[in-house]
Amino acid sequence: MAIHRIGPVRGVLTDFPVGPRQTASVAELNERAREVLRHVVEGYVETGEPVGSRALTRKLTETLSPATIRNIMADLQDLGLLYAPHTSAGRLPTEAGLRLFVNGLLEVGNLSEDERESIEARCRTVGRSVTEALEQATTLLSGLSRCAGVVMAPKTEQPLKHIEFVNLGPGRALVVTVTQSGHVENRVIDTPIGLPPSALVEAGNYLSARLIGRTIEEARRQILEDLKLKRAELDELTAKVIESGMATWAGEPGSALIVRGQARLLEDITAIEDLERVRTLFDALERGESFVRLLELANVASGVQIFIGADNPLFANTGCSMVVAPFRDSQERILGAIGVIGPTRLNYARIIPLVDYTARTIGRVVG
Repeated sequence: MAIHRIGPVRGVLTDFPVGPRQTASVAELNERAREVLRHVVEGYVETGEPVGSRALTRKLTETLSPATIRNIMADLQDLGLLYAPHTSAGRLPTEAGLRLFVNGLLEVGNLSEDERESIEARCRTVGRSVTEALEQATTLLSGLSRCAGVVMAPKTEQPLKHIEFVNLGPGRALVVTVTQSGHVENRVIDTPIGLPPSALVEAGNYLSARLIGRTIEEARRQILEDLKLKRAELDELTAKVIESGMATWAGEPGSALIVRGQARLLEDITAIEDLERVRTLFDALERGESFVRLLELANVASGVQIFIGADNPLFANTGCSMVVAPFRDSQERILGAIGVIGPTRLNYARIIPLVDYTARTIGRVVG
């Protein structure tokens, strides 16, 4: 597989405080130290096990004795980049060591043509809504990365081309909206008991005349003002249906969160304490709010962002990382963000291009 070196990745060293301890930068390390750190991280990513000095003697480009390598590893440990889980064991990277590796030493692979075609096929929106396309892309990303796939899609702000009310029985109705881009939303609302079917038809006709070609937010305030001042020629029950429909959009969250493949986060769990940490992360994902705020941070970046462990409170003490990138429309407006969550020993070299290409593909097909 072809590889190429990337520059600093946004979000790994500067977006969040990482505690009072200061660690070295790549520029402060000599070539030997950089190579030792790189091989320790790559060994950890591959096996999850500590890397010893004798194993490194077979991998380094320069012939060094195990004693010399141990001295270099001790120096890296003093800098807060490595640690020894046991007295006689090899070394593992700390979160700071992983950040430094990703920020300055990582070599990123290119996707295969089959992977690109698979991503593009799953992102297509032909015959389905944008939400369905995002769900397909997130599921695919989870499968390719062997991690949990996540996507944050903003509240729809596109002009509508169709709206209607469907009776679901006493006190309930379904509001169906279709945007000009093909995005379909179905919302259940409460309706007055005894509402005649004609009131739903009248409500749909009234909203269609005022919403079609405009976003819901553009029309919502004016419609509610008309209802309040009795400027609309509607009976009381129909007006209540419209008010209820408008209220569902007024109270909706700013973003929708889709998560696929959470069970993959459990595949490498070997200890009870690790399981409890991941369960805590699951709870945070279920609540969604803090995670959506984290994804929204990706919306200010121009490319892939990486959050490792304590880089963000959501991942503190979970042993997990996230790789995420925003996706944009043809006018470079940000539409949302997509990424993966996995253990801190993610295969960053593979996952970064997966996330980047998926985000750019989604931007082309839904924007």
